[in-house]
Amino acid sequence: MNLKDAFHTFRESDNFFVSLARDILTVLLAVLIFASFSQLVFGMWTPMVAVESGSMEPHMNIGDIIFIQNIDRTHVITYEDGTDNYTSFDYYGDVVLYKPYGQEGVTPIIHRAMYYVEEGEPMWEGGPAAPYAGYITKGDNKVTNKYYDQQGQVSYQMPVKEEWIIGIARYKIPYLGYLRLMLPSF
Repeated sequence: MNLKDAFHTFRESDNFFVSLARDILTVLLAVLIFASFSQLVFGMWTPMVAVESGSMEPHMNIGDIIFIQNIDRTHVITYEDGTDNYTSFDYYGDVVLYKPYGQEGVTPIIHRAMYYVEEGEPMWEGGPAAPYAGYITKGDNKVTNKYYDQQGQVSYQMPVKEEWIIGIARYKIPYLGYLRLMLPSF
């Protein structure tokens, strides 16, 4: 049997195991195509996160899937810099995904970069001096996020270092993230 005949038999067979192998290969091919596309466009193999809290409402809601562009492919535009005519998710400046305190293995935070401070500058008006240079961040929800992350429990008195930033939010798909949120974490 030549290769063409073998492919035709594989493609048309009603055998359970051949059908199962065909389905598995189809899924693997789809994942490979999606991952390759994601790497080319976003610079990441898995460029999506599901929003788990309401801290970014009304611009991002629980259950939204957010597409993230790798930080190595772009630069952060802060709220302060964005007031000149740049918006992202209906508000000034970029929304960044970052590792709190730079820790691996913890749930990343997705909040807006408000402004950048240099080492020794006050982190906010009347606030303590920044121990190092970094971003001051804040959720968009005016009810639950009245203060900067650095004033509360998210990143207490620690600006977000550039190396802690995973990427910048670019697009969202509403509600699709509920599927991810219903699955247990591994």
